[in-house]
Amino acid sequence: MSAKAGLRLSLGLAALLGLTGAAPVEHYALREGLNINSFTRSGPVAAHVVLRSGKQPRLLVAFPAGNSGTALWFEPLAREAEWRLEGEPEPVTVNDARGRPLHGVRFTVTIDAERLVPRQAVLSSIRVIRDYQALGTAPAEVLTRPRITAGAIRWSRDRLDGAAGYDLAVAVTDGRIDNGAILAGKDGRIRFAVTALTGETPLTPRGGADLLNAKAQPDQGARNALTFLSYAEKFLAGSWRFDTYFGRDTLMSVRLLMPALQPEAVETGLSSVLARLSPQGEVAHEEDIGEFAILDHRKADGSLSDVPVYNYNMVDSDYMLAPVARAWLLDDPRGRARAAAFLAQRVGGETMGARMVRNLRFVLRQAQPFARNPVPAKLIALKPGMDAGEWRDSNDGLAGGRIPYDVNAVLVPAALDSAAALAASGLLRPYLAASDAKAFGGARAVADIWRAKAPPLFDVTLTAAEARQAVSRYARMIGVPEAPALASIGDAPMRFPAIALDAQGRPIPVQNSDPGFALLFARPPAEALRMMASSFIDAFPAGLRTGVGMLVANPAFADAAIQRKFSPNAYHGTVVWSWQQALVAAGLARQLERRDLPADVRASLARAQSCLWDGIEATRRVQSSELWSWRYADGRYQVVPFGAAGADVDESNAAQLWSTVYLALRRPTGQTVACSGR
Repeated sequence: MSAKAGLRLSLGLAALLGLTGAAPVEHYALREGLNINSFTRSGPVAAHVVLRSGKQPRLLVAFPAGNSGTALWFEPLAREAEWRLEGEPEPVTVNDARGRPLHGVRFTVTIDAERLVPRQAVLSSIRVIRDYQALGTAPAEVLTRPRITAGAIRWSRDRLDGAAGYDLAVAVTDGRIDNGAILAGKDGRIRFAVTALTGETPLTPRGGADLLNAKAQPDQGARNALTFLSYAEKFLAGSWRFDTYFGRDTLMSVRLLMPALQPEAVETGLSSVLARLSPQGEVAHEEDIGEFAILDHRKADGSLSDVPVYNYNMVDSDYMLAPVARAWLLDDPRGRARAAAFLAQRVGGETMGARMVRNLRFVLRQAQPFARNPVPAKLIALKPGMDAGEWRDSNDGLAGGRIPYDVNAVLVPAALDSAAALAASGLLRPYLAASDAKAFGGARAVADIWRAKAPPLFDVTLTAAEARQAVSRYARMIGVPEAPALASIGDAPMRFPAIALDAQGRPIPVQNSDPGFALLFARPPAEALRMMASSFIDAFPAGLRTGVGMLVANPAFADAAIQRKFSPNAYHGTVVWSWQQALVAAGLARQLERRDLPADVRASLARAQSCLWDGIEATRRVQSSELWSWRYADGRYQVVPFGAAGADVDESNAAQLWSTVYLALRRPTGQTVACSGR
């Protein structure tokens, strides 16, 4: 399928949502690097087909139902081969041998290969498929041998607990099967029909006017992606790799999309987070559902239970819930009118209000040690044994740091402020105990301590000479121009917040995009805003600005070992994450609404805003992707889809929830300050 055809198909999904009668068939498609992505929703069917071309072809179908999927890997080829998808996948529902419904898609593909040898099929949870993609292994009990006939190969099995399972069938229509291998026809191509099915319980699709209001931007690509990821039960974090609930992704997406979402959609996001809180009040990062939950229980107690298992390993989400809830329940007039009724709703026998208070009590307890003794050792650190604990959740995302900037300098004080505001509003009165009075009454004072004492612990300061030397050396090493970056360094010292503190409380000097959280959730002083704006204005590697967008990390000022970890091939390296740009865009707009800032600071923020939007508009075609990488060639930065290179540690989702948040954002019009190439 050509890129042009992919664009044409991408106009289809959201436009069909208004149809009545039989469930409409919603399609859209796009191509990213080696992957052809085709999305289908119709009634109980929701499926994402991913055809990966190249020397290691793969065929994968992901289902939001149960976060399940079917995937087939082929033996490596001697030369590159390209898939083509003929037409659009057709939604189908068929009964298995026991009369139980299986939902999925049927489609036809061709590939320009003389011979394809199926290496391994995995029919199970997407979590199992993700692990097989990364590690090449899967639990033996989920693997099944193929049944081969003269013209077809089929894999099928029940779920581990005997419930309706999964089915993948390949019927060759051009070519033939010889001893398990698929051989090309006379034209040198292989053509076959694929049927991929899951027996997991379907979700309830949400879209159209039930999802977005009239304020939403007319960005068809973002609308398509958000629609595929939106259900009455929850939002999905991204597809194909995260077709289920993720706490952080839900909270940040709901906060940034809030102006464009219908009230019911906002409350679906908040409810899904509150319903999954731990007994202590922690926010669940991810859920193991369907067959992956069964695998968890088999290991834990030998049972075949499919009761969801929640992961509480992350620390940032615990402090995101309160400010996002405040934004809806207090700051948004629509939410304020519905707040009391929302908090009175029950899930699992407990009101949303009681669950909200449980999280706030957790926040207040965790904040006390630093408030009493504001030293690095009392800050919020990653959990023992964990290399990750916030949105940069790859092993090297924090450069070995243990105490993240975003959590401690921004999210904790924002959560404390929100606890104080929600308590003062009276909304929590039915859910508070008499013993809560002291903690909630002192929340504002504790927030003030965190706000004053935590951010300075992350300060990194270099002399202008040190900064120029580091930038020049690093630019030459990675092959990007140094002149634009050097031109942005004046005579004053360079300052930026460290990405994290190490175990000894020392700042790790990786420049980063996380001040965006402060722009959105805090009210930084003028000098801090001046410093933040500089990193968004200055050309990489003096700052984060490139021709393909804002990088999330810049290791130019760190040692060589850290620089190697933060390459354009690293998941949280010198790459562009779409939602981080949106976070900064929303935050800059919020700060520019203030009337207490000096004129020069407002000018710096406006210039940063122009620089940021220049990068956003230059990369609209990949905006709904999770992230992208780059190369510098022919005198400019060029987008490279993440996962397209063999050295990339993973592949990007073609539809990512928090990359759709531009539906609630637009570039400012009227008098603006040009980026001016600084």
